[in-house]
Amino acid sequence: MEPVLTQNIRPGKPPTSLREYEAAGGYSALRKALDMTPARVHQLVDDADLKGRGGAGFPAGKKWAALPPLEQSLRPRLLLVNLDEMEPGTYKDRYLVEGDPHQLIEGTLIAAYACQLDLGWIFVRAEYTDPLRILEQALAEAKAAGYIGRNILGRGFDFDLRLHASAGRYICGEAAGLLNAMEGKRAIPRTKPPYEAQVGAWGKPSIVNNVETLCCVPHIVERGPEWFRKLGKAHDSGTKLYGVSGRVKRPASFELPMGTTLRELIEEHAGGMRDGYKFRAALPGGASTMFMDESQLDVPLEFESMRPLGLFFGTGTVIVLDDKTCPVGMVHNLQQFFARESCGWCTPCRDGLPWLAWTLGEIEAGRGEASDLDLLADQTHFIHGNTFCALALGAAVSVESSLNKFRGDYEEHIRRRGCPFGNTS
Repeated sequence: MEPVLTQNIRPGKPPTSLREYEAAGGYSALRKALDMTPARVHQLVDDADLKGRGGAGFPAGKKWAALPPLEQSLRPRLLLVNLDEMEPGTYKDRYLVEGDPHQLIEGTLIAAYACQLDLGWIFVRAEYTDPLRILEQALAEAKAAGYIGRNILGRGFDFDLRLHASAGRYICGEAAGLLNAMEGKRAIPRTKPPYEAQVGAWGKPSIVNNVETLCCVPHIVERGPEWFRKLGKAHDSGTKLYGVSGRVKRPASFELPMGTTLRELIEEHAGGMRDGYKFRAALPGGASTMFMDESQLDVPLEFESMRPLGLFFGTGTVIVLDDKTCPVGMVHNLQQFFARESCGWCTPCRDGLPWLAWTLGEIEAGRGEASDLDLLADQTHFIHGNTFCALALGAAVSVESSLNKFRGDYEEHIRRRGCPFGNTS
């Protein structure tokens, strides 16, 4: 497959400059879009069935359609680009921005035109110092070339795009948490409805899209929705940046067709397991997803194929668990992260996640009881549907699925009064 999103990225070399991006055909999709009506551009994205690449998989076209009609809308209408990317195991958006920042800028401009938006921010995780520096330079180049500002390319379209460094916290990657952080408030979720498309940042209509999602937009405009749909192997459209971490031979990010299987991703692209290690399971889309074992290696990694199986695709960045790593210790480590990153807004998350982390720590340290396993199952079940956002749900499903797939490991910890893998946490 010819690369789409990564065609201009040169690993180990500087990011693509404006001149290099234009030489490769960059910003031609923006020119093409500006010669269409906004409604036509919106329809192209809708027809392409572009699903959000941030984790939820909600169709971008449907999200954009939730905006109020322009004549009934408050102004300015806003676009927030989500580059918070604090999901453990996930690094795809950083890879896109560090390699080809103008692709993101072009996709953002086309989305803003399709939705008839006035102002946008790229919301960047504060620790991403290199992406911040790279985007600052790319935005300056784009403004100087007339791609950002008033009367863009002489087509009568005005849009300003700015950069914002996040105050930090995992919750800032959740859409409402991001909006509150932009307003200078505590980053917490909001009660819905109203949704951000109607009442977003500062009470104005706002669209929040992930970096990878927006990077797909220029290619859809340039080559059409049918081409984009055919890139997928199973049900979902387009390509995807899959990541692999863990004890594989080539941990990296790979652009592959949507619907690539876990087997192909690990065995062919990541080079298989490192010598002396065997595959045991994997979290398929970052830390907020369920474990998949050997029996599920041939499930297409995409939203539509995984949803009926009760699995989350998430960000599509795989964390591999090998046969010499303790699954209880792994899940304990993840729960410590989620407990620390809870915004504290709702009780099941604020109080439930630290309790999960503590109980797992007791089991890992050899102080667990057999009754703890049923208590863990009850607690994860209680979290479902009882929180303001998906942070606690994402934390709970890794515990829940680990209890289903590795119950023998939990029981062995309790029987031995210690970790059979030799962990000392």
